[in-house]
Amino acid sequence: MRVLVFSDVHANLPALEAVLADAGAVDAYWFLGDLVGYGPDPRACIARLRGLQPLARVMGNHDAAVLGQMPLRWFNETAQKHLLWTQDRLDAEDLAFLATASQQQIIDDVTLVHGSPRAPITEYLLGSEEAEAALRDLTTPWGFFGHTHKPILWQEENGRASPYFAAPGEALRLKPRALLNPGSVGQPRDGDPRAAYAIYDPDQRLWTWHRVAYDIAAVQKRMQSFGLPERNILRLTVGR
Repeated sequence: MRVLVFSDVHANLPALEAVLADAGAVDAYWFLGDLVGYGPDPRACIARLRGLQPLARVMGNHDAAVLGQMPLRWFNETAQKHLLWTQDRLDAEDLAFLATASQQQIIDDVTLVHGSPRAPITEYLLGSEEAEAALRDLTTPWGFFGHTHKPILWQEENGRASPYFAAPGEALRLKPRALLNPGSVGQPRDGDPRAAYAIYDPDQRLWTWHRVAYDIAAVQKRMQSFGLPERNILRLTVGR
């Protein structure tokens, strides 16, 4: 069985299309939140995700903010402007689709969240202290999360969380208990501008990170045409 695990599309349609094409045929899609925000094509990305079946998904903080479910003051000024821009472009059907995402899903032995098991929408798992606390709240052997835009594995060993960074294409046989992030499709922040995703085989407990190039310049040009914040346009080039 092949499951496409992906997160943080952020309204970047070319990156999403590149991931779907590169992944090829899969048996399921697990999306870890933040479909909108930052990028120029929120409606097209919503429509594309809606057509993927079978689909499991959870809500991200940008999704929640566009729905009015968390205050804009939680975001920096640049992100606030883009969230307001996004709200103006979504119709009732788009918003209804975003609203049907849950904060957390459990599928067999895996918990799906955007942030962490203890704060599913908002917490960033950036260091060992946060990862250890999150592992204490994890009720399944494995948790898949997004939000940080960085591919990483946090493995529990004797009550501590150890990070592991695998090269794209490297297959890892998972051991309980661990937290895994596939990286960001639409706005990577690990220094690699290529779109990131993972393929998970629940039968073999295999997890493989992948990267795929897409037409970054085309996305940047489209963002510029809408007058979107320059900072978010430039960061796509460097993956930061």
